Amino acid sequence: MVADTGYFAIEILVVAFAGGAIGAAVGGMAALSLSGLALVVGEVANAASGAATGSPAALGLTSLVGYGPALGPHVAFAGGVAAAAYLGRHEDADSFAYHRAKDVFTPNGAQVDALLAGGAFGVIGYWLAALSRTLGLPVDPVMASVVVSGLLARIAFGYPLVGFIRDGLLDVSPSERGEIRTALDGTEEGEGTRLAVEPWAPQQHRWLQQALLGVVVGVFAAYVTYVTQRYYLAFGIAMVTLAITVAGVDRLPIVHHIAFPAGIAALSMPAHGIEVALALGVGFGIASALIAELGGRLLYAHADTHVDPPAIAITVTTLAIGLLTTVGIFEQGLIPAL
Repeated sequence: MVADTGYFAIEILVVAFAGGAIGAAVGGMAALSLSGLALVVGEVANAASGAATGSPAALGLTSLVGYGPALGPHVAFAGGVAAAAYLGRHEDADSFAYHRAKDVFTPNGAQVDALLAGGAFGVIGYWLAALSRTLGLPVDPVMASVVVSGLLARIAFGYPLVGFIRDGLLDVSPSERGEIRTALDGTEEGEGTRLAVEPWAPQQHRWLQQALLGVVVGVFAAYVTYVTQRYYLAFGIAMVTLAITVAGVDRLPIVHHIAFPAGIAALSMPAHGIEVALALGVGFGIASALIAELGGRLLYAHADTHVDPPAIAITVTTLAIGLLTTVGIFEQGLIPAL
């Protein structure tokens, strides 16, 4: 499997570079949707054949494509994030409301410099995930890589780590009032219409909205995972829906970060019934939804580039699941190695 190929297997590095460049070309969110599509098809095929995720009999769409070096979020989505950060230094946003460096929705096409930036961060993302596996960290290595890669892109292209904090670090009310940045906020020339605070998902940025999404998506993901015994199916379905946001439907909630930990938690206590699985899904769904909003307010709203709040939430919640598994409370809380 990919996890065993090492850090310098030339064929895997070439694939990771290509995956990152593809993410740069189509845009980060479209790449994430393609990853979800590969996961759904792979998990359905594995369910039909009865193969366990990560086993030699499993179809490689899940482990080698959807969550591997071809289209894995740590490669393709991270490549799109890095390309946007790079282009933010050279271009102004067109239809995107926020800083150009945060635009992971718009395809960047065949711009050579963007493709190179995306490809380089595709390789970096692969290395970061491989390092997490090597160290045996009790966390999802792919989404942890996405977080670190996003921060590295922010540093590499000369952006501040947090940005200018106008009022309070967790306060997004200036965006609701339509307040814009001024020269006193460190606004650069040409950014006079930029919002003072930029919520990562304005369609769901209230705490109650996030909590309710955590409940309903947590129930859905826990049920789907419990009845199919497929860790990645509900997660993949949630990521596929991101294609709708890429198409310009801005009211669609972003929920893949809720589905993933809720699904993992649902299989973490196999000796209990579906009632416990659903309750765990709800608990971890709510936690992940709220952590994503907190992460967005800390590392996205005041900054210039995209550091992914859903990836932050998945990193924190899978770390919690991993620790609970390590101490013996959860029995199979860690997803199988890919």
